[in-house]
Amino acid sequence: MTKALLEVEGVGKSFPGVRALHDMRLDLRPGEVLALVGENGAGKSTLMKLLSGIYVPDAGAFRLDGEPYAPTGPGHATQLGISIIHQEFNLVPDLTVAQNIFIGREPRRAGLLLDDRKLNADATALLDRLGLPLDPRAVVGRLTVANQQMVEIAKALSYEPRVLIMDEPTAALNDAEVDTLHDLIRRFVRPDTGVIYISHRMAEIKRIAHRVTVIRDGEYIDTLDVATAGTPEIISRMVGRAIATDATPEDVRPDREVLLDVRGLTTKALLTDVSFELRQGEILGFAGLMGAGRTEVARALVGADPVQQGTVTLRGKQVRIANPADAARLGIGYLSEDRKRYGLLLEQDVKANIALSALRDRFTQGGFVRDGALRATAEQLIGKLRIKTPSAHQTAKHLSGGNQQKVVIAKWLVKDCDVLIFDEPTRGIDVGAKEEIYQLLRELAAQGKSIIMISSELPEVLRLSHRVVVMSEGRVTRVLEADEATQESIMHYATLRPDEVPADAVELGLIAGAPTEAAGLPEKKAGQP
Repeated sequence: MTKALLEVEGVGKSFPGVRALHDMRLDLRPGEVLALVGENGAGKSTLMKLLSGIYVPDAGAFRLDGEPYAPTGPGHATQLGISIIHQEFNLVPDLTVAQNIFIGREPRRAGLLLDDRKLNADATALLDRLGLPLDPRAVVGRLTVANQQMVEIAKALSYEPRVLIMDEPTAALNDAEVDTLHDLIRRFVRPDTGVIYISHRMAEIKRIAHRVTVIRDGEYIDTLDVATAGTPEIISRMVGRAIATDATPEDVRPDREVLLDVRGLTTKALLTDVSFELRQGEILGFAGLMGAGRTEVARALVGADPVQQGTVTLRGKQVRIANPADAARLGIGYLSEDRKRYGLLLEQDVKANIALSALRDRFTQGGFVRDGALRATAEQLIGKLRIKTPSAHQTAKHLSGGNQQKVVIAKWLVKDCDVLIFDEPTRGIDVGAKEEIYQLLRELAAQGKSIIMISSELPEVLRLSHRVVVMSEGRVTRVLEADEATQESIMHYATLRPDEVPADAVELGLIAGAPTEAAGLPEKKAGQP
């Protein structure tokens, strides 16, 4: 049997009130991509932080190339040959791409002055070698989430590690960017290197990994060969139950009330003449390649980005939304793709975060917070959304990424908005939790809530959306009804340049929710959801 490159034996780790890992084991072989899967809160990220020296184990041992491995910190782990790409970015937003990649290792002239020319040249050479389309002089804080992820990848690979740990590396990437990442991984893996690949996306695991290790509730469950293990088998080990994955959206009658009508929405940065309708009880999916303008539409709608022109009509009345507070008062809630920056108060507890959107309206009386009502509501939503937390008093930053996402969703459920905008609602969430979120979105739509759902996962868009708005380069190129939406048709319109959209698109039914009878649409394949 091949000698393991990295071994984990009997590892345990506990925090106050939480046993994160117990008797954990894992082995990574040379030249292998080992997938690590489990529900949110299963202990994946804790194990990775132990391997990277952020935490110290309470029990057990690690071995690298058969020798004891006990990193004293992330820097020491890197020196020993293990680099990690965390699910949550570890970047300095005010520095450039090059400065972030080589932070702490900047080239200097005469041993004193920073050599910016060489720094940028080294970064350019690395990015070219990795095939990453990034400007080394760009300020990281101004990049999209996907490009920030690419910076993290470049930084990790710049250390030439023996073991590369990737925690949800594709959560913010579109299909083309995932292909680029997978190509990088295949080029990185050699007879003396290996990758631990944490992902909730089963299709990716089948494409890139050799074996998959399953953990549940902090304990090792099984290791399977990807080539022979079916997706249902992997999922059932993850969650301890069968998961149905063949549900499709029910039709929403076209005579339903138009709750939100957007016309000619235009911004200085990207959007041009964006128009669409959102009906009551509808899940309206937004699809497109990275940079198409999906998130920009959401931000413009809630007043987070300035609008140059266009109108927004809500419940038949034209409204002006200058900022997110205006949107919330009008009953429009926005769940951002970047939950840490825009969705949570990380230093506050779960209870406070859940109540945040409706604190003044529902939980104060005479200037005082009604703590009992607040706590009861928080505990009810913790149970409903299956948020894994020791209590409502747990600090939000100590939750796993998926459970943080659930807290943000709970916050907007408390507000009881009529229009909910979910930008990448299942980013970083495991398969079992995804199904719960899907069911929640369906229930909200059945209750009459109107939902805009932005997602980079086309199967997710197809499963949930009653109609799909496809965007390219800041414009709407097509609105597809559920029965004509396929991955092929969405990608067809997502790759159109604005000048390729017919001038009479509205009359043809291509955009703004008009009847869809235009020619040229790829036909739906038999049996396709």
